[in-house]
Amino acid sequence: MSEKAVAPSRHATRVAAQAGNPRVDRFSVLLVAVAATLWASDAYFRNQLIGHLSPTQIVVAEDALVTLFLVPVLVRSWRDLRHLGARGWVAVALIAAGAQALATILFTASFSYGIYAETFVLQQTQPLIAIGLAWIVLGERRRRWFWPTAAVAVAAVYMVVFAQDPLAPISALQKGRLEAGLLALGAAALWASGTVLGRFALGSISFWSMTSLRFTLALPVLVGIALMQYGPAGFTHYRFTDFVPNLLAIAIVPGLLALLLYYRALSRTPASLATIAEMAFPVTATLIASAPPPWGFNQPLYATQIIGTGLLLGVIVLFNWSKEKAPPVVQATAA
Repeated sequence: MSEKAVAPSRHATRVAAQAGNPRVDRFSVLLVAVAATLWASDAYFRNQLIGHLSPTQIVVAEDALVTLFLVPVLVRSWRDLRHLGARGWVAVALIAAGAQALATILFTASFSYGIYAETFVLQQTQPLIAIGLAWIVLGERRRRWFWPTAAVAVAAVYMVVFAQDPLAPISALQKGRLEAGLLALGAAALWASGTVLGRFALGSISFWSMTSLRFTLALPVLVGIALMQYGPAGFTHYRFTDFVPNLLAIAIVPGLLALLLYYRALSRTPASLATIAEMAFPVTATLIASAPPPWGFNQPLYATQIIGTGLLLGVIVLFNWSKEKAPPVVQATAA
């Protein structure tokens, strides 16, 4: 799916002009990090549902609620979708089925083995996979100083996630199960591909359309998975108190608002920089775990976590300040 550099089409130019906002574009890398922080906020509400609903049932309900909000947007922007092209539709379909649906299920399944450190350490491969895919699919090239800076960001996240026992991943990988590792690695690869493919699709459609397609196309996939796991009875366990406020809050904040902000910022951010900014998600999730129950797990806060958070924020600010101009990726069209 690699693309050759081509002159922007009239439609691509129009999409870029409509999306253009100098103030937003100036802080696009920072806004990706803000969106990733919002993703972690679902822990506050998801903890109230775990035990009564399975992870698949929670994700299905969340996706269905967001889809209800976005169907009018999708209908109104239907003409915009004609410019997506065959490869663009493939990219969007892979995002919906992979990054939106399957990745979450794989990540959750990896926790069923009880080897949490192995899962978290393998998640650190996500930016490396995304950077490689951005090079292959989008032709992105970074300057030499990018690599040591990205390494600092990965090390910072490691400091936050494994502050209590820095050697935990080593023992987990030695005693871990192959199945748990493959599940975590599969989730990381799917989320990384979602960043790159989203950047690719945003060259032809607006961030409103991209967000709408991600949720609406993922819904039938999630419903199918739920039916295979539980049958029709799996949809009878919902209660009104599940939707208000918990599922509704998950759908609006880490779902709808976060993804709209994410794709708006991604349209002006190289994928290899965006994937580093997305590392704000595991950092925020780890810090949220220090909150008292039922919102968190009352985990102690360590000095290394504060240092690691500061390092990651410094890297994100540096990338935002120094990022090259990044117009939306334009799909190659037949002559």
